[in-house]
Amino acid sequence: MHEMSLAANVLQLVDAAAAREGFVRVRRLTLEAGALAGVEVRALRFALEAIAPGTRLDGADIVIDEPPGQAWCAACAATVAMAARTDACPRCGGFGLRPTGGSALRVVELLVAD
Repeated sequence: MHEMSLAANVLQLVDAAAAREGFVRVRRLTLEAGALAGVEVRALRFALEAIAPGTRLDGADIVIDEPPGQAWCAACAATVAMAARTDACPRCGGFGLRPTGGSALRVVELLVAD
């Protein structure tokens, strides 16, 4: 399950931010896992909750937003919604789609305590 390694990477980012900013723990962690990011959100949440005890994430509220996928269709020159990278354009049926949104996993916000 690659979500466990993603959770470990998120914890590393939190620890690096704590070293830079001098906070002790996280009250709320807000992530964005786009529909095209290839992340199983329930598994990521489980992994984050599993590694949290004894870390800065212990007791933190974990919020994971799931923005929809978006792509540019070269065939019909339109921005369209996209649920999966293998989808055809819903307007013209073409497969020349280039993802433009909803393809990242990123930390959006950390609400921290001293």
